[in-house]
Amino acid sequence: METGFCLGSNTGNRLQFLRWAKTRLLLSGKARFVDQSSVYETEPVDVKEEYQRLKFLNAVLIVESPLTAEVWMPLIRKIESDLSRVRTDDRNAPRTIDIDILYSGDQIIDSDLVKVPHPRWAERRFVVEPLAEVRGDFVMPNSTCPVRKILEQMSASDDVRLFSEKW
Repeated sequence: METGFCLGSNTGNRLQFLRWAKTRLLLSGKARFVDQSSVYETEPVDVKEEYQRLKFLNAVLIVESPLTAEVWMPLIRKIESDLSRVRTDDRNAPRTIDIDILYSGDQIIDSDLVKVPHPRWAERRFVVEPLAEVRGDFVMPNSTCPVRKILEQMSASDDVRLFSEKW
């Protein structure tokens, strides 16, 4: 089943953390690389004032895998931990790596472990823009219009800028 991940990093060597996370995702769970977006540098969203200067690098990775979202979650947590992600009560604190499942096939899941599609994907340009780059015609489960159309409906913003086409 096709699974879309959004990767983000705003501390340390941000681009290297994205590369390491991509490699680890592809090595875990028999995942096969399908596609990836460019890397975008983005302004932090919903963070404390002292974190505003820590810009994120974000990208979307698409894989094909037999794993469901529930099976991916412990693997993701291990990858994040191995890459020095420290979880605190502040869910928007700086992080070496953040890996979110955007979608997993046509699954719709709302559990304590995982919510798929990601509940805020369509509100965040730093997710929609890279996703539209690689899956512009895709209609997310529980959505009625393609990703590209959602991007077109968002207000223009300098908060998301192309950083690198290759990673």
